[in-house]
Order: sequence, then C-alpha cells, then structure tokens
Amino acid sequence: MKGALTGIRVLDVTYYVPGPFTGMRLARLGAEVIKVEPPNGDPSRGMGGGLVHQAHNANKQIVHLDLKSEGGKREMLDLIRSADVLVETFRPGVMKKLGLDYETVKHLKQDIIYCSLSGYGQTGELVHLGSHDLNYLALSGALDQLKCEDGRPVHPTNTLADYTGGLLASEQILAALIRKFRSGEGAYLDIALAEVMAEFLPNHDAYHARGLSDHGVPEIGGGRISYAIYETKDGRYVTLGALEEKFWHNFCSLAGRFDWHAWAEYAPGTPEHKEVAAFFKTKSWQEWYALSLTHDCCLAPVLSASERHAHPFFRDRAAKLKESEAH
Repeated sequence: MKGALTGIRVLDVTYYVPGPFTGMRLARLGAEVIKVEPPNGDPSRGMGGGLVHQAHNANKQIVHLDLKSEGGKREMLDLIRSADVLVETFRPGVMKKLGLDYETVKHLKQDIIYCSLSGYGQTGELVHLGSHDLNYLALSGALDQLKCEDGRPVHPTNTLADYTGGLLASEQILAALIRKFRSGEGAYLDIALAEVMAEFLPNHDAYHARGLSDHGVPEIGGGRISYAIYETKDGRYVTLGALEEKFWHNFCSLAGRFDWHAWAEYAPGTPEHKEVAAFFKTKSWQEWYALSLTHDCCLAPVLSASERHAHPFFRDRAAKLKESEAH
C-alpha cells in the first residue's frame, strides 16, 4: 500500500515508542509526517545513543519547537492549519495547558483528527499516574498469561503494549480519515495502552464467563504435548503447533513413531510427554531448524531477534518489500 496516504499531513507530537511508532507506520503508507520535538529533542534520543529514536522515526520531517513560548506555539498553530492528523502522547491535561487540546484546535481546524495516546486514557482514577509498558501488561491481564513453569510471570524484553498501542492508533486514525473523506468530520481519539492490551483477551473473557478456563483456549494453553515448546540437544528451543490431527500425524511420521498417533492430547508431565521431549533432545537446534523448513507439522525454531533476518521467510519478505519500494 505504498503511497496510499500521499497528500495526508500528520503532526507527530510524541515521545519514546508508541506515538513515534504510530507516526512511522503512517509515513510508510505515504503520509507526510512532521515530528514536533522540543528544543532539546525527543528524550528517546538519549536512549542507546539515539537508537530508540532512530528505530521509530524513519521518513519523518523533524522540527524543534518550544511549545511553551509564544513563537513556538504560533509556529505549531500554523502547522495545525494545514494538518489532517495530530497525534500526541503528553500526560492528560498538558496539551490543554499549552492551549493545544482538541477543543481548542478544532476551532482552528474543524476536520482535524486528533489522537491522544496515553497509558490510562484521558479520564478516570489513574490518568495522572506514571506508568510504563510492564504496568499495562500487568493491569490488562496479559502478563498473567505469560508464565514460566513455576507460575511466575515472565518479564518480556519487548514493549508489547507500546507497539500494539501504536498499531491500534494507526488503525483508528485510518478509520477516522475514511469518515473524514465521506462526511468532512474530524474526530477525537482517546487511546489507552492498558485497554489496548485487554482487547487481545476476548477468548479469555468468553471461556471465563462460561466457567471453563481462566487462561483462554485450553488447547493452546500449554496442556497438550502436540502444542508445546521443546528443548533441543544443545539447549535451544523449538515450537510444535500440531493442533490438527494431520499435522500431529506428520510429526509422528517425522519421528518414525506411528504409535504416538493417539498421544496428541496428553498433558505435559506424563510419560508420553517425557518421551516426546526426549526425542527433541536427540537433535540440535540447527537440525530442527532445517527440518522445520521441509516438514509440514507446524514446527518452528525459537529465533532471536537478530536471527530472524536470516530466516528464509523474513529474507524473502524483505526482498519483496525492497522491490516494491523501488517501483
């Protein structure tokens, strides 16, 4: 969809990850994105020697404005007059103090799409509390679904709520743009990162309401040896997602163990599970990697973030993207 948003101007008044990620996704679709930063720059410029900033602000024009000064505010208002979208990630109330809140801005640009992206939204008991990604995962119920064998929540090394919030924000902005083109109306979007993560748990809510499970779909919750994570001979890991009978049978064929056909629904910790786990330890991670490319049994290695670039799937996708951008 390269160029789909050509002619759309976005003001990206955001810091760190979720807001800049939102703006970068819109820029990838062809929007003209102007990143408005304070005189000293987005604080993310100081993280990793500027790597966090670099990772989320490609294809943007960056301007530095002191929004607390008369001159900076005047320049900002000039930018707003020609903008279609404004995204901001200040704490609730800050934009109002600056005289740049939605109610003020829409009198200047009636059809503006104004997106406020924050941790806990713009109203409610938590709006003025500091928070970060780990808090949103915890509060939403998402972190409770990521536990190790002893029941302890696993500490993610990625900011999952930040990125999913950026995805949802770009989705909502696109929907608002469609409505704007049809009706001429602008929109105000109040997106809370904690709420975004909770939107990924409808299965859990449905199963809990029926009294069946507090951890979503049982078949994929770690209770079957056919859908599990296994350690390899060299201490790495692979995933098996053979939920359907045909894939489990294909795996049994790979193992040369047709007597395993009836074991798919056996639970971890059973003798059957121990036998399958022992089989995975007979091969190295590289051997399982090679088998995952040729055997149709829902087998995939656990790759590091850097290793994924060498995998045929990501390598081919990157090549196709580069080719499309060249045209």
